[in-house]
Amino acid sequence: MKGLTAFKEKATGVFGGLKPNMEKFEISQSYHGGHGGYEEMEGGDREGRGPGGGHAYDDDDDRPDSPASFEEIERPPLRKIDKYCKAECPCMPARYTIATMACVGFMIAFGMRCNMSAAKLKGEHNGTVFMNWTVAVESHVDSSFFWGYLITQIPGGFIASKFPANKIFGLSIVSSASLHLFVPFAMTLMHGHVVIGVRVLQGLFEGVTYPACHGIWRFWAPPMERSRLATLAFSGSYAGVVVGLPLSGLLADAVGYQAPFYAYGTFGIIWYMFWIWLCFENPRKHPAISIPELKYIEKSLGESAHPTMPSFKTTPWRQMMRSMPVYAIIVANFCRSWNFYLLVLFQSSFLKHKFGFKVEEAGFVGSLPHLIMTTIVPFGGMLADHLRKNGILSTTNVRKLFNCGGFGMEGLFFLFVAHSQTATGAMFALTCGVAFSGFAISGYNVNHLDIAPRYASILMGLSNGIGTLAGIIVPYALDGLIQANPTGCWTTVFTLAACVHLIGCTFYGIFASGELQPWAEPPAEEQQVWAPPAGAITHGDDPSQAGMMGNYMKETSFGAPEYTEQSQMQQSNAISYGATGHVANNPFALAAGAPIVEEPAQPSEGYGYTDYTQGQANSSTNPYEQQAYQQQ
Repeated sequence: MKGLTAFKEKATGVFGGLKPNMEKFEISQSYHGGHGGYEEMEGGDREGRGPGGGHAYDDDDDRPDSPASFEEIERPPLRKIDKYCKAECPCMPARYTIATMACVGFMIAFGMRCNMSAAKLKGEHNGTVFMNWTVAVESHVDSSFFWGYLITQIPGGFIASKFPANKIFGLSIVSSASLHLFVPFAMTLMHGHVVIGVRVLQGLFEGVTYPACHGIWRFWAPPMERSRLATLAFSGSYAGVVVGLPLSGLLADAVGYQAPFYAYGTFGIIWYMFWIWLCFENPRKHPAISIPELKYIEKSLGESAHPTMPSFKTTPWRQMMRSMPVYAIIVANFCRSWNFYLLVLFQSSFLKHKFGFKVEEAGFVGSLPHLIMTTIVPFGGMLADHLRKNGILSTTNVRKLFNCGGFGMEGLFFLFVAHSQTATGAMFALTCGVAFSGFAISGYNVNHLDIAPRYASILMGLSNGIGTLAGIIVPYALDGLIQANPTGCWTTVFTLAACVHLIGCTFYGIFASGELQPWAEPPAEEQQVWAPPAGAITHGDDPSQAGMMGNYMKETSFGAPEYTEQSQMQQSNAISYGATGHVANNPFALAAGAPIVEEPAQPSEGYGYTDYTQGQANSSTNPYEQQAYQQQ
C-alpha cells in the first residue's frame, strides 16, 4: 500500500504541475517566515522536527486541520456508484482527469469525421452504390456536417453558460456518436439526401463541444494553468485524426466501409458512461476531489458571492464587435480551420491520387503529421504557461509568438508541399508544417480566456462558428479541382492553403492581445472577493505577528511588473478575470514583481506549527489541534 501511495503522489505531481504530497495540505511558512505567499519548502523529517522547528507528525491522522481552511466545505452527497467505486483517477488530480476525459471525447468526435473519407476511397475501389453520387452531392455530403456545426456555435456558448457545461459536452458527443451508427444505412439509399440529413444533425450536436469545453474551464482552470489544461483537452482533436485516419482505413479495408462508423459510434457511447461518472460541473460538486485541490482552484479563480452567467441581453455585443483582439481570434480560427479541414477531408485523396498510395497506406502515412502535432500541442501549452509564470514574456507576447510562429512555419512548409515531386519530400514538409502549427493552439485557441474569461464560451462559439465556414467552403472549392485534375491540382491547393495561413499570421500579429478587455469586466455586484474571517487568523497578542499578517492579507498579484492589469486590480480590489490577474486577499499568490513559482498545494511538513498551535490549541475545539499541542 505504501508503494501505491507513493506512486500516486508522484504521478499527481507530474500531471498536476504540483509537487507531491498534495493531499497533505498544511500551513505555509508565510505565516511565520515573512515570505510573500505559499512556496515550496524542502526538508522536514517525518520522525523529528521540520526545518522551522515545528512538530513533524508520525501519522497522517495526528496532523491538525489546516489553518488555511477558514470555512467548512460542504461536500455533495455520494451517488450510488460512488459508494462502490470512487469517482477519481488514482494517478492525477480531478482537473487533469477532466482534461484527459475531454481529450478522449475530442478524439472520438474528430475520429468520426475521418470515417467518411475512408469510406469513399473504399467505395471507389469496390464500385459501391453510393459512389454514383455526383460531384455536387459529394460536396454536399462532405460539407453537410458543418452546416449543422455552424448553426449551434453561438447558441452553444449561451447553452454552456446557462446549463452545466460538462453535461452539454457529454451529451453532444454521445448524441453524435449514436447518430453515427445510422450513417452506413443512410449511405445505401439513393441520392445521398438521407446521409446529408444525418450529418447535419451530427453537426448540430457537435457544434456545442468547443463552447462547452471553455465553459468547463471557467470553473476548473486556475489562471496559470489555462494553457496546459486547455491544450491537453484540445489535443484530442489532433490525436483523433492521428488515430482516426489509419483506423478508419484499416477497418474499411479489412471489414468494409461500414465498420469505421459502427466502431466510433460504440466508442462514443462507452466514453459517455465514463464521462458522467468522473466529470462534474465545478469543484464544489465533485464528491471525490481533495480539499487541497478544491481550495487551490477556488482561491486562484476567486469566489463571488452570487455569480451569474451572461445572457444574450447582458452580453456586450457592441463592444465585442468593435474589439480588434476578438477579430484577431476569429481570423486565426478561420485560417487554422481551413488547413485542418483540408487535411481531414482531402489528405488521403492527395496521397492516393498524386503518389499512388493504397487506402490503408494513405491512412497510416497521413496520420504521421497529426501524431507529431498531438505531442506538440500539450508541450506548447506547458511552455506558454512557463513563460508567463516566470515573467519572461507578457501574455500578449506569448500568444503572438506561439500563434504567429506556428502559422508562419506551417505556411512556409505548405509551399514546399505544393511543389514537391516525391512522396518523401511531400510528407516531410507536411509533417513539419503541421507539427509547427501545434504551437498556435497555445495562441488563438486559448486567447478567449485571456481577453474575456466571463464570455469565453460565447467567444469560442463565435470564433469557431466563423471558422466552421472554412469547413463548408473547402469541399466546394476543392471537389471540382480534384475531379477535373486529380494528380495536378495539388500545387494550387497547397499554395492557397499557405497564403491563407500567412494572412492569418499577419492579422493576428498586429491585432491580438492577451489582456483583459474593458468590456469584459464583471458587473459591480459580482466584484466581491474572498477574505478569511478576521478571527480565523489571530496570533495571540504578538504585534509583530499581527503586523506580518496584515501585510500578508494585502492584495498580491501573479504577474511580472510589465503586466499592466495587475496595478489596476490592486487599486480597485476587484476580481480579475484576466490572463494573469488574481484575486484580492488571495494567499495563493506571490508578492508583486516576484517570479511565479510552481505553486504547491501542500507546503513541506512540520514547518511553523509550534508557534501557531501554542497560540490556538488551548482555545480550539478541534481534537487534532489539541492533540498536537499536547504532544509538544
